[in-house]
Amino acid sequence: MDLKLGDVQTTALIPLAIKASETMRPKARIKDEKAVEIIRALNVDPAPYDKFMSHEGVVARTIMLDRQLKGIIKKAPDTVVVNLGAGFDNRFSRVDNGKIHWFDLDLPDAIAVRKKVFPDQERVTMLAASALESDWCAEVQNVLAGRKAKPVFLAEGLFMYFTLDQIKTLLLVLRDNFPEGGTLIAEQNNKLMQKNEKYHDTVKTTNAHFVSGTDSAQEIADLVEGIRLVEEHSFNEEMKKYSIRGKLFALLLPKMNNRWATFAWG
Repeated sequence: MDLKLGDVQTTALIPLAIKASETMRPKARIKDEKAVEIIRALNVDPAPYDKFMSHEGVVARTIMLDRQLKGIIKKAPDTVVVNLGAGFDNRFSRVDNGKIHWFDLDLPDAIAVRKKVFPDQERVTMLAASALESDWCAEVQNVLAGRKAKPVFLAEGLFMYFTLDQIKTLLLVLRDNFPEGGTLIAEQNNKLMQKNEKYHDTVKTTNAHFVSGTDSAQEIADLVEGIRLVEEHSFNEEMKKYSIRGKLFALLLPKMNNRWATFAWG
Protein backbone atom coordinates (compact mmCIF):
# COMPACT_ATOMS: atom_id res chain seq x y z
CA MET A 1 0.00 0.00 0.00
CA ASP A 2 1.32 3.45 -0.92
CA LEU A 3 2.28 5.46 2.16
CA LYS A 4 2.68 9.22 1.70
CA LEU A 5 2.89 11.19 4.94
CA GLY A 6 4.46 14.48 5.99
CA ASP A 7 7.29 14.57 8.53
CA VAL A 8 5.11 15.13 11.59
CA GLN A 9 2.37 12.83 10.34
CA THR A 10 4.98 10.05 10.01
CA THR A 11 5.30 10.05 13.81
CA ALA A 12 1.87 8.38 13.86
CA LEU A 13 3.73 5.21 12.93
CA ILE A 14 5.37 5.19 16.39
CA PRO A 15 2.24 4.48 18.49
CA LEU A 16 0.89 2.29 15.68
CA ALA A 17 3.97 0.05 15.70
CA ILE A 18 4.06 -0.08 19.49
CA LYS A 19 0.38 -0.95 19.85
CA ALA A 20 0.80 -3.70 17.25
CA SER A 21 3.87 -5.07 19.01
CA GLU A 22 2.21 -4.98 22.44
CA THR A 23 -0.94 -6.64 21.10
CA MET A 24 1.10 -9.60 19.84
CA ARG A 25 2.77 -10.17 23.21
CA PRO A 26 1.54 -13.15 25.29
CA LYS A 27 0.48 -10.92 28.21
CA ALA A 28 -0.54 -7.79 26.33
CA ARG A 29 -1.45 -4.81 28.52
CA ILE A 30 -3.42 -3.23 25.68
CA LYS A 31 -5.09 -4.85 22.69
CA ASP A 32 -5.33 -3.22 19.28
CA GLU A 33 -5.82 -5.82 16.56
CA LYS A 34 -6.40 -3.01 14.06
CA ALA A 35 -2.84 -1.79 14.65
CA VAL A 36 -1.52 -5.25 13.79
CA GLU A 37 -3.64 -5.30 10.64
CA ILE A 38 -2.47 -1.83 9.55
CA ILE A 39 1.23 -2.50 10.14
CA ARG A 40 0.95 -5.57 7.94
CA ALA A 41 -1.15 -3.81 5.29
CA LEU A 42 1.29 -0.90 5.06
CA ASN A 43 4.25 -3.28 5.08
CA VAL A 44 5.95 -1.13 7.71
CA ASP A 45 8.99 -2.40 9.62
CA PRO A 46 8.07 -1.63 13.25
CA ALA A 47 11.61 -1.94 14.61
CA PRO A 48 12.70 1.72 14.19
CA TYR A 49 9.50 2.89 15.90
CA ASP A 50 9.40 0.42 18.78
CA LYS A 51 12.06 1.10 21.45
CA PHE A 52 11.73 0.39 25.16
CA MET A 53 11.02 3.85 26.60
CA SER A 54 8.67 4.87 23.79
CA HIS A 55 6.97 1.48 24.03
CA GLU A 56 6.35 1.85 27.76
CA GLY A 57 5.26 5.47 27.32
CA VAL A 58 2.71 4.67 24.61
CA VAL A 59 1.31 1.75 26.60
CA ALA A 60 1.04 3.94 29.70
CA ARG A 61 -0.65 6.84 27.95
CA THR A 62 -3.05 4.48 26.18
CA ILE A 63 -4.11 2.88 29.46
CA MET A 64 -4.38 6.25 31.23
CA LEU A 65 -6.39 7.98 28.50
CA ASP A 66 -8.69 5.03 27.88
CA ARG A 67 -9.43 4.95 31.61
CA GLN A 68 -10.10 8.68 31.78
CA LEU A 69 -12.25 8.75 28.66
CA LYS A 70 -14.33 5.76 29.78
CA GLY A 71 -15.00 7.61 33.02
CA ILE A 72 -16.20 10.69 31.14
CA ILE A 73 -18.43 8.62 28.86
CA LYS A 74 -19.91 6.73 31.81
CA LYS A 75 -21.07 10.05 33.28
CA ALA A 76 -22.19 11.46 29.91
CA PRO A 77 -23.20 8.60 27.56
CA ASP A 78 -23.92 10.90 24.59
CA THR A 79 -20.45 12.49 24.60
CA VAL A 80 -19.00 13.82 21.35
CA VAL A 81 -15.24 13.24 21.09
CA VAL A 82 -12.88 14.96 18.64
CA ASN A 83 -9.54 13.19 18.25
CA LEU A 84 -7.12 15.92 17.09
CA GLY A 85 -4.19 14.61 15.06
CA ALA A 86 -5.78 11.15 15.01
CA GLY A 87 -3.16 9.38 12.91
CA PHE A 88 -3.95 5.65 13.04
CA ASP A 89 -5.56 5.77 16.48
CA ASN A 90 -8.31 3.21 17.10
CA ARG A 91 -9.50 4.39 20.53
CA PHE A 92 -13.15 4.59 19.46
CA SER A 93 -13.34 0.80 19.34
CA ARG A 94 -12.12 0.55 22.95
CA VAL A 95 -14.39 3.16 24.53
CA ASP A 96 -17.56 3.03 22.41
CA ASN A 97 -20.77 2.62 24.40
CA GLY A 98 -23.11 2.56 21.39
CA LYS A 99 -24.14 6.22 21.83
CA ILE A 100 -21.08 8.47 21.53
CA HIS A 101 -20.13 10.22 18.30
CA TRP A 102 -16.46 10.29 17.37
CA PHE A 103 -14.48 12.55 15.04
CA ASP A 104 -11.00 11.63 13.82
CA LEU A 105 -9.36 14.83 12.61
CA ASP A 106 -6.00 15.07 10.87
CA LEU A 107 -4.29 16.76 7.95
CA PRO A 108 -5.44 15.67 4.47
CA ASP A 109 -2.48 13.37 3.74
CA ALA A 110 -2.94 11.54 7.04
CA ILE A 111 -6.70 11.17 6.54
CA ALA A 112 -6.16 9.91 2.98
CA VAL A 113 -4.02 7.06 4.33
CA ARG A 114 -6.37 6.50 7.27
CA LYS A 115 -9.32 6.03 4.89
CA LYS A 116 -7.41 3.23 3.17
CA VAL A 117 -7.16 1.19 6.34
CA PHE A 118 -10.23 2.21 8.37
CA PRO A 119 -13.70 1.40 7.01
CA ASP A 120 -16.61 3.79 7.36
CA GLN A 121 -18.25 3.34 10.75
CA GLU A 122 -21.54 4.49 12.18
CA ARG A 123 -21.05 7.41 14.59
CA VAL A 124 -17.46 7.96 13.40
CA THR A 125 -16.56 10.85 11.09
CA MET A 126 -13.14 11.47 9.55
CA LEU A 127 -12.25 15.14 9.06
CA ALA A 128 -9.42 16.22 6.75
CA ALA A 129 -8.46 19.60 8.19
CA SER A 130 -5.99 21.53 10.28
CA ALA A 131 -6.87 21.70 13.95
CA LEU A 132 -5.56 25.28 13.90
CA GLU A 133 -8.34 26.46 11.58
CA SER A 134 -12.00 26.60 12.46
CA ASP A 135 -13.63 25.28 9.28
CA TRP A 136 -14.12 21.81 10.79
CA CYS A 137 -15.98 23.08 13.85
CA ALA A 138 -19.39 23.46 12.17
CA GLU A 139 -19.68 19.73 11.49
CA VAL A 140 -18.95 18.96 15.14
CA GLN A 141 -21.44 21.60 16.26
CA ASN A 142 -24.13 19.98 14.11
CA VAL A 143 -23.66 16.65 15.90
CA LEU A 144 -23.57 18.37 19.29
CA ALA A 145 -26.98 19.95 18.70
CA GLY A 146 -29.53 18.30 20.94
CA ARG A 147 -26.95 16.51 23.08
CA LYS A 148 -26.51 17.39 26.73
CA ALA A 149 -22.84 16.47 27.03
CA LYS A 150 -20.11 19.00 26.38
CA PRO A 151 -17.54 18.03 23.72
CA VAL A 152 -14.25 16.35 24.59
CA PHE A 153 -11.13 17.03 22.55
CA LEU A 154 -8.07 14.76 22.58
CA ALA A 155 -4.56 15.84 21.61
CA GLU A 156 -2.29 12.81 21.86
CA GLY A 157 1.26 13.21 20.54
CA LEU A 158 0.41 16.62 19.09
CA PHE A 159 1.42 19.59 21.26
CA MET A 160 5.17 18.89 21.07
CA TYR A 161 4.98 19.51 17.32
CA PHE A 162 3.16 22.85 17.82
CA THR A 163 4.78 26.08 18.89
CA LEU A 164 3.23 27.79 21.91
CA ASP A 165 1.66 30.30 19.50
CA GLN A 166 0.06 27.43 17.57
CA ILE A 167 -1.20 25.87 20.80
CA LYS A 168 -2.69 29.25 21.69
CA THR A 169 -4.40 29.34 18.29
CA LEU A 170 -5.88 25.89 18.89
CA LEU A 171 -7.17 26.90 22.33
CA LEU A 172 -8.82 29.98 20.83
CA VAL A 173 -10.45 27.84 18.12
CA LEU A 174 -11.89 25.53 20.77
CA ARG A 175 -12.99 28.23 23.21
CA ASP A 176 -14.54 30.54 20.60
CA ASN A 177 -16.28 27.87 18.50
CA PHE A 178 -17.59 25.86 21.45
CA PRO A 179 -18.56 28.65 23.86
CA GLU A 180 -20.90 26.38 25.82
CA GLY A 181 -17.77 24.75 27.18
CA GLY A 182 -15.73 21.62 26.73
CA THR A 183 -12.80 19.52 27.87
CA LEU A 184 -9.38 19.17 26.28
CA ILE A 185 -7.13 16.27 27.25
CA ALA A 186 -3.66 16.92 25.88
CA GLU A 187 -0.29 15.24 26.12
CA GLN A 188 2.40 17.59 27.41
CA ASN A 189 6.06 17.50 26.44
CA ASN A 190 8.73 18.97 28.72
CA LYS A 191 11.38 21.59 27.96
CA LEU A 192 14.29 19.25 28.68
CA MET A 193 13.03 16.73 26.13
CA GLN A 194 12.52 19.48 23.59
CA LYS A 195 16.17 20.52 23.95
CA ASN A 196 17.40 16.92 23.78
CA GLU A 197 15.16 15.56 21.03
CA LYS A 198 18.13 14.02 19.23
CA TYR A 199 18.29 11.47 22.05
CA HIS A 200 14.61 10.45 21.83
CA ASP A 201 14.65 6.76 21.02
CA THR A 202 12.04 6.81 18.24
CA VAL A 203 11.33 10.39 17.10
CA LYS A 204 15.01 10.72 16.17
CA THR A 205 14.37 8.17 13.40
CA THR A 206 11.90 10.57 11.74
CA ASN A 207 12.32 14.07 10.30
CA ALA A 208 9.94 15.57 12.87
CA HIS A 209 11.11 18.01 15.57
CA PHE A 210 9.83 18.96 19.00
CA VAL A 211 9.15 22.70 18.86
CA SER A 212 7.72 23.34 22.33
CA GLY A 213 7.71 22.04 25.87
CA THR A 214 6.42 23.07 29.30
CA ASP A 215 7.42 22.46 32.90
CA SER A 216 3.77 22.63 33.91
CA ALA A 217 0.52 22.50 31.99
CA GLN A 218 -0.43 25.73 33.74
CA GLU A 219 1.80 27.41 31.14
CA ILE A 220 -0.66 26.17 28.50
CA ALA A 221 -3.74 27.30 30.43
CA ASP A 222 -2.21 30.75 30.86
CA LEU A 223 -2.04 31.23 27.09
CA VAL A 224 -5.77 31.94 26.73
CA GLU A 225 -8.21 33.61 29.08
CA GLY A 226 -10.99 31.29 30.20
CA ILE A 227 -8.98 28.08 29.84
CA ARG A 228 -8.34 26.41 33.18
CA LEU A 229 -6.12 23.48 34.15
CA VAL A 230 -8.09 20.71 35.85
CA GLU A 231 -5.41 18.07 36.48
CA GLU A 232 -2.07 16.78 35.26
CA HIS A 233 -0.52 13.31 35.56
CA SER A 234 2.90 11.98 34.55
CA PHE A 235 3.11 8.80 32.49
CA ASN A 236 5.45 7.64 35.26
CA GLU A 237 2.37 6.92 37.38
CA GLU A 238 1.54 4.03 35.05
CA MET A 239 4.98 3.12 33.69
CA LYS A 240 6.47 2.37 37.10
CA LYS A 241 3.94 -0.44 37.61
CA TYR A 242 5.46 -2.70 34.97
CA SER A 243 9.26 -2.76 35.05
CA ILE A 244 12.36 -2.01 37.10
CA ARG A 245 13.47 0.43 34.39
CA GLY A 246 10.14 2.20 34.64
CA LYS A 247 10.48 2.49 38.41
CA LEU A 248 14.04 3.81 38.14
CA PHE A 249 13.06 6.32 35.47
CA ALA A 250 10.23 7.63 37.65
CA LEU A 251 12.58 7.83 40.66
CA LEU A 252 15.64 9.37 39.00
CA LEU A 253 14.01 11.51 36.30
CA PRO A 254 10.52 12.29 37.67
CA LYS A 255 10.00 15.39 35.50
CA MET A 256 11.50 14.02 32.29
CA ASN A 257 8.50 12.02 31.15
CA ASN A 258 5.46 13.32 29.28
CA ARG A 259 2.19 14.06 31.08
CA TRP A 260 -1.54 14.03 30.50
CA ALA A 261 -3.18 17.38 31.25
CA THR A 262 -6.90 18.07 31.33
CA PHE A 263 -8.21 21.57 30.57
CA ALA A 264 -11.75 22.93 30.64
CA TRP A 265 -13.65 26.08 29.75
CA GLY A 266 -17.21 27.31 29.94
